[in-house]
Amino acid sequence: MNRRPRWIRRLSLAALLVATAVLYLWDLGASGWANQFYAAAVQAGSSSWKAMLFGSSDAANSITVDKTPGALWVMDISARLFGFNAWSLLVPQVLEGIAAVAVLYASVRRVGGHWAGILAGAVLALTPVAALMFRYDNPDALLVLLLTCAAYCTLRAVEKDCAAWWLPLAGVFVGFGFLAKMMQAFLVLPALLLVYLLASHRSWPRRLLQAGAAALTMVVSAGWYLALVALWPASSRPYIGGSQHNSVLELALGYNGVGRLTGDETGGLGNTNYDAGWNRLFADSMGGQIAWLIPAAVILGVAGLWVIRRAPRTDRTRAALLVWLGWLLVTGAVFSFANGILHPYYTVALAPAIAGAVGIGAALMWRSRKDIRSRVVLSGTLLVTAALAWVLLHRTSDWLSWLAPTIVAVSVVAAVLLLVIDRLPEVAAAAAISLAVVAGLAGPAAYTVATVTTTHSGAMPSAGPDGAGGFPGGGHGGPGGGHRNGGSTANGANANGAASSAGGQSNSTSASGTGTSTTGTPAANSQTGNPGGQHGGPFGSVEPGAKVVAALKSNASNYTWAAATIGSDNAAGYQLAVDSPVMAIGGYNGTDPSPTLAQFKTYVAQHKIHYYIDASVMGGMGGRSSGSGSEASSEIAAWVKANFTAQTIDGTTVYDLTATN
Repeated sequence: MNRRPRWIRRLSLAALLVATAVLYLWDLGASGWANQFYAAAVQAGSSSWKAMLFGSSDAANSITVDKTPGALWVMDISARLFGFNAWSLLVPQVLEGIAAVAVLYASVRRVGGHWAGILAGAVLALTPVAALMFRYDNPDALLVLLLTCAAYCTLRAVEKDCAAWWLPLAGVFVGFGFLAKMMQAFLVLPALLLVYLLASHRSWPRRLLQAGAAALTMVVSAGWYLALVALWPASSRPYIGGSQHNSVLELALGYNGVGRLTGDETGGLGNTNYDAGWNRLFADSMGGQIAWLIPAAVILGVAGLWVIRRAPRTDRTRAALLVWLGWLLVTGAVFSFANGILHPYYTVALAPAIAGAVGIGAALMWRSRKDIRSRVVLSGTLLVTAALAWVLLHRTSDWLSWLAPTIVAVSVVAAVLLLVIDRLPEVAAAAAISLAVVAGLAGPAAYTVATVTTTHSGAMPSAGPDGAGGFPGGGHGGPGGGHRNGGSTANGANANGAASSAGGQSNSTSASGTGTSTTGTPAANSQTGNPGGQHGGPFGSVEPGAKVVAALKSNASNYTWAAATIGSDNAAGYQLAVDSPVMAIGGYNGTDPSPTLAQFKTYVAQHKIHYYIDASVMGGMGGRSSGSGSEASSEIAAWVKANFTAQTIDGTTVYDLTATN
């Protein structure tokens, strides 16, 4: 009698993981380098150990990316093992996604049972923004995996007679999460710490001692890298991108720390408080990415807590619900009200929490289905989910217009069946709950399929079909709208939240006044492979023309950098095409004081840089963003223009720095 259920459980788990793998691997190479900014850093790290250690944008180690390089290390190792290509770049992200689904399943199964774990894993796998990030070379995939592992370890730590190392191991995972995406990893700490202190079987002194040990392992696993960078002589390492004083602590605490909350981050985008508020997660920019099951998670999670309200303090199920709901509450609140840089794809960090709460809460309602209140919760949750799906799907009303009414119709039928499910035969009850699950997941599943069957590139990707989201609202380019990035916005606002010109396009120019818009039509053309070789800036992808590539490749081995240009995204596009280091002046936003004009002049005098490529970033601010950050890139652009002769190759303005006027 027990062998068949075990066989079914193993088969269903295998089916979940294989289906996730197929979904995430589907046509994976179609997006090419995806985010060129990180792809160029992996290219550099695959050929230079120093570049790998520091996360440099180029193998000549001029400047780092604006994050700690933990996520890059995984891709660097893959590139070193299998060669640098789109698959070796992106497959590690897919594996991280599959692992996250498996760890979440294991965590939920321990308290909710096998099918609760399967449901939670399916919810995570079918979250649109998860399908986006687990196929993309951003740090978010590794962050989500590590935080899910930390939650699993914490929940193991509250079990009776558990090993003493579980909670310190959770600290290790959070610490390495910091190395993936800095202080965002710490948003789960309130939930993990409070749940352990509340639910642990150990005495209070032992609990406090364990919490201290976990804090120590977290500090060590995150802090060793900060100490290494701080103690390494600045003259023999790359400049720390994203900081104004070549400081990794400034990067962690400022640009990638408090500045993300307040919007006060020198060298950043400034205050991007375009939609901050309680409904931000449901608004145009984020709703289609993550919001589908947030109400379901809250309703089922809170109802589950009510069902087990008389359980002892150490109850594992309550602890698990509090971990997932606490994670969702704290991270969701920060994302809702943060005034600094916050891209819609950051919301992938909410996906495990939503999935965990849904899986455990639904299992508790199912077990107590003899109680009319539990059946009402199940039925009502499905109707609320269907109503939200109707709203989100109508934001892309010209895409699968039949889907929203179908979901609503099926949900109504399933909701009625759930109200009387205690009277149905076992087979009919199983069919009813299956119908409810299908109806509840149909909306996000459709968006997920649209995500994996669409190519994405650039720094601001968005999940779902065209028009489903972005920064804010999402920009779409490429033939037939099949190529998606965060270029222009759906509501005609630019990256700083200010109104842009008609059609959401910018009229900005390059630092020297002759370049093209980063968010206007020329940039969109470059995303489709326009031979003009336009500049995508931080919102698009640079695809240089063949003649530009040939010029940069000419005698590239004789120079430290084949070229230099403002902004890491611009530099990345040329570096990937030329396969030689390209200096990113000013780092990601063009606002970092690296190199200074004096340093740049020295490099030119030493014939270390062959070409300067005229380009614009941040809407053509000429190296300055919202009046903040260094003016070094503007000064360099002006000096080059005054002292060297411009030439146009494939529509791109370049300056040969080895020939003076």
